[in-house]
Amino acid sequence: MRVLVLGGTTEARTLYGLLERQVARFQVTVSLAGATRAPVLPALEVRIGGFGGVEGLREWLVAQRIDAVVDATHPFAVRMSGNAVQACAQAGVSLLRVERPGWTPVAGDRWTIVPDMAAAARALGTTPRRVLLTVGRKDLLPFHDAGHHDWLLRSVDRPDDSLLPPGARVLQARGPFDEAAEEALLRTERIGVIVTKNSGGSATAGKLAAARALGVEVIMVARPPVASAAVVPDAPAAMAWLERLYAHGASTRREV
Repeated sequence: MRVLVLGGTTEARTLYGLLERQVARFQVTVSLAGATRAPVLPALEVRIGGFGGVEGLREWLVAQRIDAVVDATHPFAVRMSGNAVQACAQAGVSLLRVERPGWTPVAGDRWTIVPDMAAAARALGTTPRRVLLTVGRKDLLPFHDAGHHDWLLRSVDRPDDSLLPPGARVLQARGPFDEAAEEALLRTERIGVIVTKNSGGSATAGKLAAARALGVEVIMVARPPVASAAVVPDAPAAMAWLERLYAHGASTRREV
C-alpha cells in the first residue's frame, strides 16, 4: 500500500517509527516542507520541498499511485492542509489529518487569546516589556513595529536578521522543553509575557505551566480554520486507520 505522509511534527515522527516497522505492508514517502534546516529524518523515503499547489500535489499522487495520505503537518500549516483536501478529493485518494488537541486555559492562567499575529503584536501594548516570542521564523514581521520591547526569540533555526524585531536576541533550541527548565528560563530572563501559537501537544506545553506558576501573561494566537477532513488526535490512531485501509484492500484482493 502506497502512503504519503505530510510530516514535520512530533506526531509525524512518532508515525514514522511505527511505519518503519511495517515496510512489508506500506511503501511510504515522507514529505517535508524544508522549513527546518536540519530536520530529523526517518528511515523512509523522504522528499523535501513543495508540490506546486493543489494541481502539483494531485499530479504527484496520481503519478506515484498513492493509496492514502496522512496529513501530519503543523496545526497552523493551513495552506498545505487545504491543498491536501482538494488534491486527494480530485485524485480519489483517502486522506486523514493528525490534529493534536489544542491547549485550553485552566485556573491560574493569564491568557489573552487573539486571532492572528497582528493582533498579538497589538496586544503587547506600547509600554516596554520583556517578551519571550515563540511563534516560529515565518511570523515575525507583525512584531517589527510593536513597540520598544526586549525580545527573546526561541526558534529551532535562526531567522534571517532582516526578519527579527529590533534588538531581538535569538535562542536556538529544539523541544521538548520541561516545566522546570521553562520556569528557570522565565526567571533568568525576567520574562513578563510570552507570545505563542496554540500549537497544542506536550513538547512545548512546559512554558504554559511555568507561566502559570510564575504569574506570567501569555498572549495566545488561536488556531486558524482549516479545510474539513477526517481527523485523529495522534500517531497510533493514524496507524490504526492505515492498517484498516490495508486490511480492506487485502480483503478486496482476495475476493478478486
